Amino acid sequence: QVQLVESGGGLVQDGGSLRLSCAASGSIFSISVMGWYRQAPGKQREMVATITRNGRTNNRDSVKGRFTISRNNAENTVYLQMNSLKPEDTGVYYCRVEGISAYDKSYFGSWGQGTQVTVSS
Repeated sequence: QVQLVESGGGLVQDGGSLRLSCAASGSIFSISVMGWYRQAPGKQREMVATITRNGRTNNRDSVKGRFTISRNNAENTVYLQMNSLKPEDTGVYYCRVEGISAYDKSYFGSWGQGTQVTVSS
């Protein structure tokens, strides 16, 4: 099994910054894609940013220029630096990791438990 531990959420004012972290551990042979998703109350979960093992990123249009995703392959960790936060960025942020299990070399996709980000106006 693969476990994900997230940290870094909290309450911040409009224009503030936060940095989220997500560390993966367990039966991991390799990790391909790591990413962050978010879900606001009453809305569907949406992709915020993803990053491949080679560092190719894909960001949601509304966060381009404000959020930066990065990863540390040696530590199986992904980060999301969020600057110039807006009230509409409020939601629960979930880490997502996809890769190959060391146990049976099968594909896995795991979600973190979620961390709350609240941006006050």
